[in-house]
Amino acid sequence: MQIEQVYLEDDGKFPNSDLPVLVYKSVWKLSYLFPSSFIIRHFEKNGWTNAWRSGVYDYHHYHSTTHEVLAVYKGKAKLLLGGSKGRVIEVKKGDVLLIPAGVAHKCLEAKNDFRCVGAYPKGHEYDMNYGKQDERPTTDINIQQVSLPTKDPVFGTKGPMIEQWVKQECLAV
Repeated sequence: MQIEQVYLEDDGKFPNSDLPVLVYKSVWKLSYLFPSSFIIRHFEKNGWTNAWRSGVYDYHHYHSTTHEVLAVYKGKAKLLLGGSKGRVIEVKKGDVLLIPAGVAHKCLEAKNDFRCVGAYPKGHEYDMNYGKQDERPTTDINIQQVSLPTKDPVFGTKGPMIEQWVKQECLAV
């Protein structure tokens, strides 16, 4: 397994985050039968709930009220993170993305019936924002109030989220 950190700055339209997007490459070898159910149960065990199964929207959007985890259980996709001048990443079955509140994301290309599971720490409700001028500063205030999750969605009390996000928050203080 490989962990990639993607840092994305505020571009004026999308707030993005000081916290990195964490891309867990090939974290799971998923079976052909019921892979999304396995992922949902695993996330629930680590306190990430309010799960859904689908693809990723083909337009820029972000959430200002919660962080989000996405786990790919079918196909592959190219995702654009951070807005139009952001970064393109490729994900495939078995990959997991941990997206901090405020980070814009959209699907550029989906192949092989791309599907993922999304979930939120402690089942927080998510909002939808699109980079419109009237969203800020309200979304900026919301993002500042989002607390760090207590468990990594994949590894629980240890793991990349705990190591990277908590370390980042401690350095910022």
